[in-house]
Amino acid sequence: MKRIGILGGTFDPPHIGHLIIAQEVLDSLQLEEVWFIPTYEPPHKNEASVPVGNRIEMLQHALTNNELFQLNTIEVDRAGKSYTYDTMIALREQYPEADFHFIIGADMVEYLPKWYKIDELINLVKFVGVKRSGYKLETNYPIIEVNIPLVDISSTLIRKRLQENKSIQYLVPESVHTFIKEHGFYAQK
Repeated sequence: MKRIGILGGTFDPPHIGHLIIAQEVLDSLQLEEVWFIPTYEPPHKNEASVPVGNRIEMLQHALTNNELFQLNTIEVDRAGKSYTYDTMIALREQYPEADFHFIIGADMVEYLPKWYKIDELINLVKFVGVKRSGYKLETNYPIIEVNIPLVDISSTLIRKRLQENKSIQYLVPESVHTFIKEHGFYAQK
């Protein structure tokens, strides 16, 4: 049975925090791969700042140097708001032999009671919780806790820094930084 981690998100933009989380969980749980699944439109957030095609391109740049990190566009292909429950039903149908581990930050661990069909979802996937500044890894739902180096970087922080004309060097992979600069994403309006 193939052990696969799933890291979902808007990736607006992808940053080194995403990559650190994926690598730490991969190593800690001895996973074979981590699939990055960008959302077309997340159910719990406003729409993304950058069109989905560009977010996918940035993610492709971010994942280039790790053959164990894969891009999966299942939620983008479905379009509209995506719920993890629907994604996991589809993935289990496509990969019945896979053992899926859904990686979430502590902010999402606290939000689990509000997830769509959470009681059914916990039977489809193992949740892996990682620490995030300002949040606790506390829930009544079963989660596997993985300790990671606490790197307080978020896509929101990166967008804010770019709008304030501040550097994001070293916060995102160099190829993502170059892509953002070339396209003028997140710049001051």
